[in-house]
Amino acid sequence: MFSQIAKSNRRVSTALRRVLIVDPEPARARVTGELLQDAYLPQIWAAPTASKATRLADKVDPDLIICEFAGKEFDGQAFARGLRRSDLRGRKAALIFVLAQPTASAILAARDAGAHEFLRRPFTLRDLNRRLEAITLQPRAWVEGVDYVGPDRRRFNSAEHDGDLKRIADESASPHDVRIGEAVKIIASALSAVERQPAQSLRALMAQTAELAAVAEEISDERLAAGAAELRRYLVESSRGGGALNPAEAVRRAGMLLSERRAA
Repeated sequence: MFSQIAKSNRRVSTALRRVLIVDPEPARARVTGELLQDAYLPQIWAAPTASKATRLADKVDPDLIICEFAGKEFDGQAFARGLRRSDLRGRKAALIFVLAQPTASAILAARDAGAHEFLRRPFTLRDLNRRLEAITLQPRAWVEGVDYVGPDRRRFNSAEHDGDLKRIADESASPHDVRIGEAVKIIASALSAVERQPAQSLRALMAQTAELAAVAEEISDERLAAGAAELRRYLVESSRGGGALNPAEAVRRAGMLLSERRAA
């Protein structure tokens, strides 16, 4: 069965070169590693603590992190949030949380911590493969915000959950309008958090100006392009030499963008 699954999902196997398993129970981590090794032959690292997992995430830059959601003296949500907001190489790795009791509130918490998928324990190779297919065959856009950093939560479509957490984009809006609306909302949120979270606010603003510039080029919107360029120039100038953003000036420079409320 292992070889059949691996052969039928070569793209999944190719994407799993380096895997980090984060679990405070070494025996349980070993079983998960053996399951992956038999099917996909990746390099595997294991970490029993968040501190070691954080160091390994930067050192090995994993393609996938399989993380215990909660355990003895271990908080998977805190680890995920910290990783997503860090400057480590593995901050954007695909993340699967393992939950013993996948209640609606736990699933929502996993999603909001930046997970791509979740698994209910005990799980089989077939269960795991379905999650890996969702991650690799249906990749989601990355959201660089302030209150949330991770894959687009509107596409959190784990195969085990059929409730209200499954959302779809507003079909009445064009894809470009949805992208503009989401970017503008993140910009507004980041501007309000400049003093509270300066580093992540700057990163979110830089990411969203790049996103708006890309959309502007795709739809030939010179006004949108000019607005994105104006704010980005200020961000670059202010951040040189470790400088800080002036909240009032940042809002002024973003004035044109904040007037864009498509699909907001």
